[in-house]
Amino acid sequence: MSTPIRITVITILLSILVMASSGTAQPNASKLETDSIQSMNLIVIMTDEHNFRTLGCYRKTMEGRQAYMWGPDVVETPHIDSLAEQGALCTSFYATTPVCSPSRACLISGLYPQKTPVTNNNIPLNDNVVSFAEILAKHGYATGFAGKWHLDGAAKPGWAPQRKFGFADNRYMFNRGHWKKLELAGETARVASRKKGQPTYGVDGATQESFTTDFLMDRLIDFVNQNKSRPFCYMVSLPDPHGPDTVREPYASMYQNHKYLKPTTFDKSEEGLPTWGKKQKSGFGMASYYGMVKCIDDNIGRLLNKLKQAGILANTVIVFTADHGDLRGEHHRQNKGVPYEGSTRVPFLIRFPGKITPGTQIDQALGSIDFVPTILPMLDITTDQPFDGRDATRLFQSQPAEDWKDISIVRGTGKEWGWLMAVTDRYKMVVSPSDPPWLFDLQRDPDEVANVFTHPGYREIARELGTALRQYGEKHQDPFTQSPKVRADLTWIMRGSGEYPGR
Repeated sequence: MSTPIRITVITILLSILVMASSGTAQPNASKLETDSIQSMNLIVIMTDEHNFRTLGCYRKTMEGRQAYMWGPDVVETPHIDSLAEQGALCTSFYATTPVCSPSRACLISGLYPQKTPVTNNNIPLNDNVVSFAEILAKHGYATGFAGKWHLDGAAKPGWAPQRKFGFADNRYMFNRGHWKKLELAGETARVASRKKGQPTYGVDGATQESFTTDFLMDRLIDFVNQNKSRPFCYMVSLPDPHGPDTVREPYASMYQNHKYLKPTTFDKSEEGLPTWGKKQKSGFGMASYYGMVKCIDDNIGRLLNKLKQAGILANTVIVFTADHGDLRGEHHRQNKGVPYEGSTRVPFLIRFPGKITPGTQIDQALGSIDFVPTILPMLDITTDQPFDGRDATRLFQSQPAEDWKDISIVRGTGKEWGWLMAVTDRYKMVVSPSDPPWLFDLQRDPDEVANVFTHPGYREIARELGTALRQYGEKHQDPFTQSPKVRADLTWIMRGSGEYPGR
């Protein structure tokens, strides 16, 4: 053996011995490589009662008055829009039940409301429900939650509930309320606006430190700073832009001089409307609502800057969504709880560096119930936990999806009887124990004023959606499909012929 070859062999042997003695041998390197695959951080930002048309990225996907429902004066949301530009936007994402508690339970668990069993507001989550945070904690993630929880029963505010459901740091979690001013109080927080010792929704004197949106985002940023050296998962639940429609300055004055128009459906006829679509007392003033949205957007910008400064923006997944919408005068209604788009359809944006191509748009119908079974595999997290929702990873990663069934199921509130909805990117059918079925063609009728259920050209569409509802009810034991009226309607939709009997 020549001298150069002997030196090379000796050098290699010495290198191996040094690596072994210092704990950096190849097996450990493989472990570090595996750990790095699962080291993406996760931040989930949820707003409350948020109409998707207030976001510029959604207006870009619509035309005319659908984009500018309250007129040409709008709120600009560049920071939220950047999440769509750098990630994915879902154009047809629905709250599985469009009220606070059930929607939140679905989002964190991937289970239908009758399973959690949060079928209406103020019902406590079952102890055996497993959240995405609990699963991530078992894989080494630091976890936390700040803001409105609404899954611990009647407590109000109800700071730092005893049951954490995997959110280990829940010091700044409160159960109920739309408080406008918060302050630190020892190891937790409290409502800063008070009258006779009791918390109120007062906003007077709110600052960039005390206004609730700012305060909660500060808690998220604090958590990031404390845990940026390890994988973390944090959910911040902002109680705006839910009523009361108040916000701190300068946002309170920012949109007061705008001119607002009536929504296109504000003055529609009430004749023939279903029970769930009847008109209610409603307004359409948007100044304070826009102000709340602008404050949220500015805080998203602040968060993005902090993540960039910390050097972890490229290593952090950001999800932006809402628990349900707000009609804001559409159909002469306010708030939520009904099948109309402004109530059930919500924003869903996700920025996932390295896995989602920037500018991705997903048009297939998805629901809050699909979040957990999708985000876990995208994070390379495996679990045996059963989910009712679907894994939509291939949609977000532009993989073949020819066999994907473009139908999402949405239900009303309550345990026994209520309305049910099957929706695709284009069609929506609603069955109810009190009314004939309604079928909307959202492409031809985005205002949702024409019921085409009895039109012969839509017979097969109705059959497909009715079959999906019947299959859902059987698989997930939803009593809504067992009311005599709904059961009879679904039977006719699936098998009947001729003219609808109108039972």
